[in-house]
Amino acid sequence: MRSRPSGAGRGAVLSLLIGIFLVATACAKGTTTLTSSGKKDAKIAAEVPASIRSKGSVTVASDASYAPMEFFGPDNKTIEGADVDIGTAIGDILGLKFNFVNATFDTIIPGLQSGKFDVGISSFFDTKDRQKKVDMIDYFQAGSGIFVPSSDQTTYTSLDQFCGKSVAAESGTTELSDATAASKTCQSEGKPAIKVLSFTDQNGVNLAVTSARAVAGLADSEVAAYQTKVTNGKLRFGGEYAKPVLYGMAIPRPTGSAPGSGPLTKAISDALTKLIADGTYGTILAKWGIQAGALTTITVNGATS
Repeated sequence: MRSRPSGAGRGAVLSLLIGIFLVATACAKGTTTLTSSGKKDAKIAAEVPASIRSKGSVTVASDASYAPMEFFGPDNKTIEGADVDIGTAIGDILGLKFNFVNATFDTIIPGLQSGKFDVGISSFFDTKDRQKKVDMIDYFQAGSGIFVPSSDQTTYTSLDQFCGKSVAAESGTTELSDATAASKTCQSEGKPAIKVLSFTDQNGVNLAVTSARAVAGLADSEVAAYQTKVTNGKLRFGGEYAKPVLYGMAIPRPTGSAPGSGPLTKAISDALTKLIADGTYGTILAKWGIQAGALTTITVNGATS
């Protein structure tokens, strides 16, 4: 769920970095409608409930501040990214329009439960806790990474290395929970607590680091690495503190129903399997430079913790 200047010229450098971030991960609110390109698979499309087929579209919630997975393009309105491309390809197979709308990360699952959204595609780690609320269709994997100013050449492997320092993370994310837990570990070992800064989107995390409010930012590994590109080397990927875990697309299911029984779960899962088989999935990941997170098999609720 997303370099440090100091002394003379700090304001000018910071303004430049802010501009770069706003182009790459703009904070504007908006939607983009993605249409099918005629690649419908009739057999898989028939698995879509009649009520959704008749509507012809689904509303997909995504926190568009998490490049390269989901972010606003240069027009500050169109949502782009690897997750958007994958969602669009799924829509092609199902004969549906996947309409991506921007939503704050920690409001997406509640929005799915209330019926506001039909699908959540927003770099969710699949967890047992989330499986209690929604189905998670596993389609990617990523670890948890750290990005720091390029002047910081330390290799980080644990959040315990930040005892007594400020670290930024997005609210509702695993990274924020990890930082909070690490802070308590620091204190239990007689060390100063980590000052954990929480932001409503990844843009806030990024800017906390570039403005020196935090010494490091946390995000999923491919997102943390992407920050080094959008700042032209002002930031550096500092290391991965947690091994890769599964990403899941969040699919609502009726209250009290069994895991895996979401109305769209089978259709989307089968569409993803087809995208892997025909090479579309691999092409999309290669476009965004995130092939390392590829899966060969699609699972539902595959997380064990």
